[in-house]
Amino acid sequence: MNILMLFGLRDDTVQQAQSEHPTWHFIAKDDYQPEMAPTIDVIVGWNAIGDAIIAGPNQVKFVQAMSAGVDYLPLAEFAKQHIQLANVSGIHAEAIAEYVTAGVLSFARGMFPISTQWDHHPENQWELQEAKAVVYGTGHIGSAIAKHLQQFGVQVTGVDRHGIAKPPFDHVTTEKSAAIKADIIVNVMPLTAATHQYFDANFFDQLQNRPLFINVGRGPSVDEAALLKALDHQLKGAVLDVFTKEPLPQDSPFWTQPKVWMTPHISGLVTHLRVKVAAIFLPNVESLEQTGTLNSHQVNLSAGY
Repeated sequence: MNILMLFGLRDDTVQQAQSEHPTWHFIAKDDYQPEMAPTIDVIVGWNAIGDAIIAGPNQVKFVQAMSAGVDYLPLAEFAKQHIQLANVSGIHAEAIAEYVTAGVLSFARGMFPISTQWDHHPENQWELQEAKAVVYGTGHIGSAIAKHLQQFGVQVTGVDRHGIAKPPFDHVTTEKSAAIKADIIVNVMPLTAATHQYFDANFFDQLQNRPLFINVGRGPSVDEAALLKALDHQLKGAVLDVFTKEPLPQDSPFWTQPKVWMTPHISGLVTHLRVKVAAIFLPNVESLEQTGTLNSHQVNLSAGY
């Protein structure tokens, strides 16, 4: 089995895997040659090389993504070619929950926007005890965010496609309008046709409590022009780690918006990423070799997550 590593695993991990599975042949990205394309069985990570491989004759059976969201991958082509896909949903959950908590606390306790003079605006500070948060997306990341916020006494409602009760959320609904009276709104939904520009002018116009808006999901889930307008009246502020265009263009109005905390898509960065990826990937390869199916984290190619 030929495994192309467009995302490199640790050398000791590869060496151990090869010693335990003599039929596995790991190919580093720098060692790959285009003539190898028809021989590749498994791809770890994705870039233009992967696109080129599946565009021609190939025998790819499995792709391991490096992220929870997979909207950037050619899912329709994977389905057409019967290529199985796994994500790494869950490994970023605690990191993103900590990021969201940091953003919430910074706004709530008056640490952001940063003061440029010795002034004080108590109306801009608020307590988290009994605040209401609505988290759009109730998977691993949404659940971790709910746990973190609940430690401060925040009541957390989750919004997903099913509306079925799910710990740790205090309540779960399918209603997009659940955020009408929210104090905190968090987006962690995957990007699909149904979630593209989900947060639009109609969404922001309904808000009554001037909530804090946080996007750690995908940039295109938000109508950015509507968000900028909402910052004038409907929102206290925004914490944004993702944008429609990344890197964010230098002429973007977000750069000069004082009520926005921005970061360059870093909320999901985790320590020992390659170790955590290997813990998902290697059992998947073993299962693929033995049964033709994946062990865990398989993506529904039709649903997009």
